[in-house]
Amino acid sequence: MNTQFKKGALELCVLSQLVWGDKYGYELTERISVEMSIASGTLYPILRKLKEDDYVTTYLVESESGPARKYYKLTDKGKRYQTTVRREWDAFTKAVNRLLREYEGDTERTEEGQDQEQEG
Repeated sequence: MNTQFKKGALELCVLSQLVWGDKYGYELTERISVEMSIASGTLYPILRKLKEDDYVTTYLVESESGPARKYYKLTDKGKRYQTTVRREWDAFTKAVNRLLREYEGDTERTEEGQDQEQEG
């Protein structure tokens, strides 16, 4: 998958996962990795920025299998931000898809025209 595509979408992916409930960093990485390949440390700078911007808060939960886990929780500000960014993403992808379909339509017309020229 194109790195630039992922870079632009990862913040929204993180926010959207947190809408469903609090998660710790590794859990977020594992869930997102199911859909797209990401390096293990990729999400932590995003999470740090989201915390600095007050979109998430953190808290520690003791773990039976090791050190305490830092969980990330969306704030009310973060929920509003996720909604806004999701709407922007939807509008953006619809516009891109319309443009791609236009191109595909032109390609199909061009191919049809070439077929007719070869037949004639």
